[in-house]
Amino acid sequence: MRTALTKWNRMSLIKRILLGIVLGVVLALIVPGATGIALFGSLFVSALKAVAPILVLLLVMAAISNHRKGVQTNMKRIIVLYVMSTFLAGLLAVAASFLFPVTLTLVSGVQELTPPDGIVEVLKSLLLKMVDNPVSALMNANYIGILAWALLLGVALKSSSDNTKNLITQFSEAVSKIVKWVIQFAPFGIMGLIFDSITTSGLSSLLGYGKLLSVLVGCMVFTALVVNPLIVYLNIRKNPYPLVLQCLRESGITAFFTRSSAANIPVNMRLCEKLGLDKDTYSVSIPLGATINMAGAAVTISVLSLAAVHTMGIQVDFGTALILSVLSAVAATGASGVAGGSLLLIPMACSLFGISNDIAMQVVGVGFIIGVLQDSFETSLNSSSDVLFTATAEYAKKRKEGKKTAVQL
Repeated sequence: MRTALTKWNRMSLIKRILLGIVLGVVLALIVPGATGIALFGSLFVSALKAVAPILVLLLVMAAISNHRKGVQTNMKRIIVLYVMSTFLAGLLAVAASFLFPVTLTLVSGVQELTPPDGIVEVLKSLLLKMVDNPVSALMNANYIGILAWALLLGVALKSSSDNTKNLITQFSEAVSKIVKWVIQFAPFGIMGLIFDSITTSGLSSLLGYGKLLSVLVGCMVFTALVVNPLIVYLNIRKNPYPLVLQCLRESGITAFFTRSSAANIPVNMRLCEKLGLDKDTYSVSIPLGATINMAGAAVTISVLSLAAVHTMGIQVDFGTALILSVLSAVAATGASGVAGGSLLLIPMACSLFGISNDIAMQVVGVGFIIGVLQDSFETSLNSSSDVLFTATAEYAKKRKEGKKTAVQL
């Protein structure tokens, strides 16, 4: 037993996760009635969600309070990369929807859900979350509110004694260590998640929506493997794929199965540490990215809205399609601030084409049917690119500094 445990611990986490995936599939096929296996997945996701808010609060507080005057961070560049990727993903989804138009067999049964009335309501919701009660923000995993309080407390603590700052830093390091312990259980957690997914949802219910899923997943994969690498290359002028594939492998796989950007924050923090990135930057950019870096959500909003357009036989000109790209990018940024995420923002986008709320909510129902795969790919793209663009900004800064040094010499 000890020898087996030693070999297991020496194996890379990615290999252990892949074994967990295989084991989850095998167990789902052999003993589908063993529902206790799914408990591993629930425990793993709950543990990540529990530790993430306090981790973000302490890391950001420590980073801001210990920040040295004159030391530059890369937050401006990172935010620009987040926005650029989200907009291009929405634009790509619009183009793909015209090249491969999809019509839907509409469903009902989601009328009890309440979508936002418009983009103003989405942005208003985000602003209100910034001034949320700090205890409420921690309890409800409101990362906009957590970031706002962490930034304010960090600034307020800048003038505090070194002992106080060291205490905060030690607390953040202690929570980071707990995160590492939780992540070691990822193989068993993902085993439980995939077991639960196969035994409860299956794949048969998705076959009728094959074309819609193909457009959705195709856009997200194209964004991950073509659009984002191109953005990275334009910034670092080096082959982007080693970094892209590492982010997809070490962040995207976990996000795919947890289907939660919030739960993947600790995983992303650990990957940033492994890549040797600046802690002052990634402690802010990763939780911020979990809120505003939503390329996958932009794809979902655009594709499903245009599927409704094609189903209703509405003609759309280029200008309106371009507006949809911008609207989907802005709406996607606020997706995490609305109950139901990106799917409940579809009626808002449909209103651009005069589609009634009743029809739009039926499209949301279709979204829930394919939600198993749609949400998995969406979260994987969103979360892995948080690390990708944080690393890109830092590498671009080092490249610029290297050029300056070469010129001076």
